[in-house]
Amino acid sequence: MPRDTPTGNAGEVFLAFLRLGCTAFGGPVAHLGYFREAFVDRRRWLDERAYAELVALAQTLPGPASSQVGMALGLTRAGVPGALAAWLGFTLPSALIMAGVAAGAVGARGMLGTGWLHGLQIAAVAVVARALWGMAARLCPDARRASFAVAAAVLVTAVPGPAGQLGAIGLAALAGLAFLRAHAVEPGAGDLPVPLSRTTGAAMLVAFAIILAGLPAVAAAAEGTWLTIADAAYRAGALVFGGGHVVLPLLQAEVVPTGLMDRESFLAGYGAAQALPGPLFTFGGYLGAVIGGPLGALAGLLGIFLPGFLLMLGALPFWARLRRGTTATAALTGVNAAVVGLLAAALYDPVWTNTIHRPADFAVALTAFLLLAAWRVPPAVVVALCALAGGGLAAL
Repeated sequence: MPRDTPTGNAGEVFLAFLRLGCTAFGGPVAHLGYFREAFVDRRRWLDERAYAELVALAQTLPGPASSQVGMALGLTRAGVPGALAAWLGFTLPSALIMAGVAAGAVGARGMLGTGWLHGLQIAAVAVVARALWGMAARLCPDARRASFAVAAAVLVTAVPGPAGQLGAIGLAALAGLAFLRAHAVEPGAGDLPVPLSRTTGAAMLVAFAIILAGLPAVAAAAEGTWLTIADAAYRAGALVFGGGHVVLPLLQAEVVPTGLMDRESFLAGYGAAQALPGPLFTFGGYLGAVIGGPLGALAGLLGIFLPGFLLMLGALPFWARLRRGTTATAALTGVNAAVVGLLAAALYDPVWTNTIHRPADFAVALTAFLLLAAWRVPPAVVVALCALAGGGLAAL
């Protein structure tokens, strides 16, 4: 079967994701909201169903979910160069700042606890709520699919972590097969071009496994600091579900007990990473920079993102083929409804519970949602306004 032809170019993808890398605050769930607004609503690179499928696929794979969705978006738009451009644009701003933190040029602790940072977190609440509103309207338009979404939200709230997420997606697929055949979209609806062959995808999956199995032995034999960093980062990126916050204990176990880094430096860098836009996985670059300088930073950054890159691009050709079947469309209709539920649960915890603490916070979040949903104000402008509001509230 011929491969799909990309319709864009890597430069276009890089600039789009660079803007998001500078403005997408709030962590992985908020990033998915920013992506949806930018690439589904505004640029229309793909439709709501295809986007929900990418989110579902990223939730079932180890690695940084939002970055993997970004890589997939870049791939569908401009091929493998587009996937690399999406990763580079989204990652570069945060990675450069974290390198400055590691070098002591930026005060990590000074970035925390400020009113403007809380304002940025409030903006993330509005962005996620806007994404949830739009996806629910398109993917859960009837009582049955809305019930699927609520059931998924209840399950992942009651069973937090990967088990709840994977369980909700798996059960929704089975329930879709049983109850949603009449609601399933026709095969081919929700275009998802994947310009990779299944042979290439299989090669990427094999490469992922070979590196995971062989890198520890290579690092032990070569006795190079940068290889040690790459090995620790790769294993963390390959074995973690759920994004940056979940990877913290894995990385800490690799570098603090072994004496590569003291606990205070580890926590200071992690705190700084949470204050920045873009992916939390750039923390791997910070660890590498503190331990091994510029070469260590590169090893940590590439090591922690490479597993997710290989897994997502390796799985996409098979996913694209699977979704074309008539039976698969019923299962994916259920999965898409479940994705809405996962986003609803994440809007509650951690986005809402960690951010909205008083009536003034709620007022700012509600106003930001109005600007996004009704007035169609660009998210970058809303983020800036929320930062100013947060600073003003802190001064009162």
